[in-house]
Amino acid sequence: MTTRVLFLDHAGVLSGAELYLLDIARHYVDSSKVLLLADGPFRERLEQVGIAVEVLPAPPAVVGISREGNGGIGDLQAVPGLLTLAWRVARLARNYDVLYANSQKALIVGALAGKLASTPVVWHLRDILSPDHFSPKRRWLAVTLANHLVGRVIANSEASAAAFVRSGGQAERVRVVYNGIDPRLFESVLPTEVDALKEELNLAEVPIIGTFSRLACWKGQHVLLEALTHLPGVHALLVGDALFGEEADYLNALRKRAKALKIADRVHFLGFRRDIPQLMRLSDVVVHTSIAPEPFGRVIVEGMLARRPVVATRAGGTVEIIEDGVSGVLVPPGNAEALAAVLADLLAEPSRGRALARAGYAVALERFSLRAMLEGIEEQLRQGLYDSSAQP
Repeated sequence: MTTRVLFLDHAGVLSGAELYLLDIARHYVDSSKVLLLADGPFRERLEQVGIAVEVLPAPPAVVGISREGNGGIGDLQAVPGLLTLAWRVARLARNYDVLYANSQKALIVGALAGKLASTPVVWHLRDILSPDHFSPKRRWLAVTLANHLVGRVIANSEASAAAFVRSGGQAERVRVVYNGIDPRLFESVLPTEVDALKEELNLAEVPIIGTFSRLACWKGQHVLLEALTHLPGVHALLVGDALFGEEADYLNALRKRAKALKIADRVHFLGFRRDIPQLMRLSDVVVHTSIAPEPFGRVIVEGMLARRPVVATRAGGTVEIIEDGVSGVLVPPGNAEALAAVLADLLAEPSRGRALARAGYAVALERFSLRAMLEGIEEQLRQGLYDSSAQP
């Protein structure tokens, strides 16, 4: 019998967590619904592929709960709206076998709703619960809810799982299921599409480094700008946009920094794009520049599937994807000189880049397939339901 799942996500924008949920929800399209706590492009994408979706807007005080918050008056003001929202989600959750929280904010609402509805809750942990990303009180809240109100925690990497346990999470509740990506989008890219992009962006006959991520300080795009000062003639594509909170200030700071470094003519801010596979094929090297540990690193696997050499920072889940010097290259976080040196070597020695790309492609197909992710999610949902039914 097909598991009926109510997927809960707090965001209306499209980022990595939402793209993974899009693929997972497709697998349950005939028996499930996605419930969003904010409207936006994500709702449109879900509807385009025939997934049932409903928007239940969170009150402003709940929306204002941040990763860095340390409690206080703001959290107290959010309580009434949070409880009302949880009741509304609970009424819907009673019609499903499991409530699946796709983010930490979704966990706060979903854990309470699951308790009210007597519906098992599964939390997909897509973050590293560390001081780099969350305040002590936010980490405490997450592990407390998970330990007492969640049947199963699905972590997207061993790094995420280990951080959960270090923060006080119960190890027996967490299982690792690596993210998976459908390679077909990358296999279908035509050379003519890449040529058209080169003409559109006026990038013919120049070396191109591509970074693909939302623009946020911890994502480290500023490190790539500093590296470009050591790479004359090399152009950089910054694909992604500022999505949350103060990230717009970071985008403005990046533009100003590019001008100050006198590299603005070689830095291309492309914003949010739908043609990621084509832009990756356009790039000579795909880079990942996060200065804090990355829970997984979707762009790394995408770069591998695009058959491009990938350079990533050595922290968090990235070390579980790349074998340094074999399927990609790892560099110290925040070290522009080291990044520039690796990029210079790869651009000067294309044969090495091609060897890394071949090995990376094989790793991506074998370890990070969409099929493997969906099978892992299904197993954990069923196990979570079994564990819940077995409890007195």
